[in-house]
Amino acid sequence: MSATIWFAPWKPGPAEHTGEPGGAAVVSVTDFAPYRPWTSVGITIAGAALRHTWGDVEGAVGLWLWSVPGLSRSRSGSVSVWRDERHLRDFVARHDHVRIMRTYRNRGDLRSTTWQTEHFDKDATQETARSLINEWRAQPIR
Repeated sequence: MSATIWFAPWKPGPAEHTGEPGGAAVVSVTDFAPYRPWTSVGITIAGAALRHTWGDVEGAVGLWLWSVPGLSRSRSGSVSVWRDERHLRDFVARHDHVRIMRTYRNRGDLRSTTWQTEHFDKDATQETARSLINEWRAQPIR
């Protein structure tokens, strides 16, 4: 599985410069693999719309959207970084996020994981996420 993972540029959130630089953070990584290729278009548009609002999301440190294009089974997702778990939970419960999840929950396979770090480092976080995404890609789904 050596297909390239494409990351959109880092989108800073309002909490990027709050707290101690390189301080504690919560990282969430999602991976969506649609059952049908055309679903990729809709989920990509939905993800871009959420990214557009990122500057107003309380507690958000930053975000990368990522994708692995493919004719048979593309994948995409996000790597979001938060000041704490409460802010992540608040975002997950937001009406626009809930609407997207309800729309696409039966249109593909979704994986996610979350971890806490005491010393957030952008480069190290992206590399950890890249390794995780590659690991998930190597595992069969459905």
